[in-house]
Amino acid sequence: MTPRSLRGRVAIVGIGETPYYKHGQSPDAEFKLALKAIIAACADAGIDPRDIDGFASYSDDRSDASRLAAALGTHRLRSATMQWGGGGGGCCAAVANGAAAIAAGLADCVVVFRALAQGQNGRFGQVQGVDTISGEKAYLMPYGVLSPPQRFAMRVQRFMHEHGVRQEAMRAIAMASYHHAQANPRAVMHGKQLDAATYDASRWICEPFHLYDCCMENDGAAAIVLVAAERAKDFACKPAYLLGAATGSGYRAGAIPHNAPDYASASFTTVAPELYAMAGITPADVGVVQSYENFTGGVAMALAEHGFFRPDEANEFLTLDNLLAPAGRLPLNTSGGNLAECYMHGFELVLEAVRQVRGTSTSQARRSDVALVIGGPMVTPVSDLLLASENVL
Repeated sequence: MTPRSLRGRVAIVGIGETPYYKHGQSPDAEFKLALKAIIAACADAGIDPRDIDGFASYSDDRSDASRLAAALGTHRLRSATMQWGGGGGGCCAAVANGAAAIAAGLADCVVVFRALAQGQNGRFGQVQGVDTISGEKAYLMPYGVLSPPQRFAMRVQRFMHEHGVRQEAMRAIAMASYHHAQANPRAVMHGKQLDAATYDASRWICEPFHLYDCCMENDGAAAIVLVAAERAKDFACKPAYLLGAATGSGYRAGAIPHNAPDYASASFTTVAPELYAMAGITPADVGVVQSYENFTGGVAMALAEHGFFRPDEANEFLTLDNLLAPAGRLPLNTSGGNLAECYMHGFELVLEAVRQVRGTSTSQARRSDVALVIGGPMVTPVSDLLLASENVL
């Protein structure tokens, strides 16, 4: 461990969330959703919301830190950070930024959160009503590449072609998420089973993505409370300690138009080694994974880049039995993930990793002392988080 490491220095002591809704169906405004999740996280930790002195978020969250501080009546605001990058690539980086503020002495109690009310502010990924385009879209939209499924399908097709990955591997990822959602009453897809025949018969969105390979769009909010590790045992629930964090991407990962040298990549080839180096562990030590599913193909790529299997082993590794809690080789998305619990830009995955470490998940993994969260495959920058129980430190 280097002196600059976050390993074991910060802990998550509270988690909270609102109910999750289909997009556009939240009865509350986005700001109110954020407040509800933060207050729930504080209640879980057993702290007064007025003691929060820092906020962190990502993906251009619209709930301004100063306004949150005023609404909560916090005594003072000392830290407010926003991770660059769209979508869910920052879901773990926001936690790292909040933890870094604590480790550096810039704050004592940081809330990390994400809130979405798409009926109020518009649906993510929508392409209608665009009058001007710039950046990557200027190279893609004139040729009919309009939506996220179209953009990411090309990367996944390349990955599948180069390594002989079959559709069944992606089907297993989708079915694992839906299977775990059936045990989770919070999940939007709770009570809605997915079997192989239903997956195979579902319509193509953009080959190789069937309907069930694509994440949902939801409204709601989720939040966590961070404090310094030496304070962690003073709170109501079992803490989950930060074992490692990493963010970024490789050489020219953001090259446009779709011109990155490592094109068939989830963007973790440089990030994952840094994560393991900080944590001081190997992939074999990870007992359970919560991986952001914008699309199932990105999960397959990300798991390979995190060292759980070689790309040419994807078909053998990515089977339903291997991905199910409690006893699969690598239980995956045990709350239902973006596909079946909710799409809170991946932040619900952080909360589920905390539940795994606490031992309170609705689909508890047999090995849960080390939980990995993977944020935003195929975007840039991406981010990673490793959480652990005290006995791992």
